[in-house]
Amino acid sequence: MTTLLGSNEGSNAGNGKTGSRTGTKIVAHRGASGLYPELTFAAFDAALRMDIHGIECDVRLTRDGKVVVFHDPVLGRTSDGAGRVSATDYADLRRLNVGTAENPQRIMRLEELLELMQDYPDKHIYIETKHPTRYGPEIDEQTLRLLAYAGLRHSERVHLISFSHRAMRYFTHFAPELETYYLFRLREKKWNRGNCMLSRPYGVGPALSHLRARRQLLGFKGLKTYTWTVNDPKDMLWCRDNGVDVFATDMPHIAVETFARADVGGSTLR
Repeated sequence: MTTLLGSNEGSNAGNGKTGSRTGTKIVAHRGASGLYPELTFAAFDAALRMDIHGIECDVRLTRDGKVVVFHDPVLGRTSDGAGRVSATDYADLRRLNVGTAENPQRIMRLEELLELMQDYPDKHIYIETKHPTRYGPEIDEQTLRLLAYAGLRHSERVHLISFSHRAMRYFTHFAPELETYYLFRLREKKWNRGNCMLSRPYGVGPALSHLRARRQLLGFKGLKTYTWTVNDPKDMLWCRDNGVDVFATDMPHIAVETFARADVGGSTLR
């Protein structure tokens, strides 16, 4: 495997986009993160080679304004470094290892991942923008800028997801042609019992446990449904059999195998 790197379907009540459902789609959560360290070139490269819909990633801003592919606000869990991503320059981040001792990987910039996507023109990407309070909309602005540079600014292969209604409103205003999903926070299962939203995305993105507890979120207000993180084969079939449009999984290889077996033998899971 590679070592350290070198360098709209559905409907939207908010803006009138329409389309048709084409079955439940499999998205590799942080790449094939059940097989390789999450959000690394190795994880994305493996996932993109699979017979799936696409990949999901998280992006953050470094201190010097670079958009990096990284989930946590701090470095300790998935790298050999310490400190906050937002307080570290990219030149220092690129020295860290986010892979293994045998297969070291460095933190990717979003433009590098978009460049990799060019080799897989049939694959989609779901980009989750993270929102430290001090930055405001800068991460969203930079994401759109990099999409434009990569020639993907108006592509139906690009989907933007976020727990932030502010981000949803920003993307709806500045990039209405890109599909967006509002990710419900788990705690909303308790305090947002009416499933109220302060933005008008193309779809909703509750966690699987949230979705199963609130079945009304399936096709909520005519919107598409994206759920996360679905790693058990029974849950994968539940998503397929109940009309979930897209699910994110750490185990895309297992999802492919599960759907293939079900297509041959049928599925009665509900």
